[in-house]
Amino acid sequence: MAIRVTIWNEFRHEKRVPEAMEQYPDGLHACVGAFLSKDEEIEVTLAALDDEANGLPDEVLNNTDVLMWWGHMCHNLVPDDLVERIYKRVVEQGMGFIAMHSAHFSKPFRRLTGMPCALTWGDNMNGIVWNVMPNHPIAKGIPLNFGIYEELYSEPFSIPTPDELIFATWFESGNIFRGGVTYYRGLGKIFYFHPGHETCPSFHNPIVQKILTNAVHWAAPNATGEGCLVGDVHQTTAVTDVLFGTKE
Repeated sequence: MAIRVTIWNEFRHEKRVPEAMEQYPDGLHACVGAFLSKDEEIEVTLAALDDEANGLPDEVLNNTDVLMWWGHMCHNLVPDDLVERIYKRVVEQGMGFIAMHSAHFSKPFRRLTGMPCALTWGDNMNGIVWNVMPNHPIAKGIPLNFGIYEELYSEPFSIPTPDELIFATWFESGNIFRGGVTYYRGLGKIFYFHPGHETCPSFHNPIVQKILTNAVHWAAPNATGEGCLVGDVHQTTAVTDVLFGTKE
């Protein structure tokens, strides 16, 4: 069965900023969707802030295995009730969540991590992404380091201590950043990856594309998570019935 991926994007910069229009004329989400669609195991849906129901009506969200999120200038326009629906889909039902670039400050990511997720930022510049956990599934096939041209993101980064630190980035200014981290929340898996500024070519970089494709496969619900619920469930079957098929 295909992994159903919904890529959500504000889709504002690409309509207003000439440099962003040049890099991503059809939108950042369309670029990400195009390379993910090359994977036969992935089925892509595109969604945007200005779409009906902010792009995520129940029929879309409830049929999403992995939700990818890009936001920057309109975090405050995302309704709180939508954030809670996303939170429950991740924590209680195992939907994966991938936050890209400035989505570190998005409402869903902050709700899932429980922290401000603020950071230091600066101009676009050259950097080196270091693969510090090469045995992780997200890092499969990724070199030990690779170069990027990207907006400076730097420590301090007010996130919880990551469950896994997979990538760390050094910038030519000397700044460093925990730029690829994972969290486990309830049944859901979360990945934050920092490349993806609207005026930078990061989503055209084949290594970044490979990392995000790997992340989709990693974040997708596993067999034991599908259909499970966490919390507010009344158990009526004795444990012995489940284990041994008997009743005492």
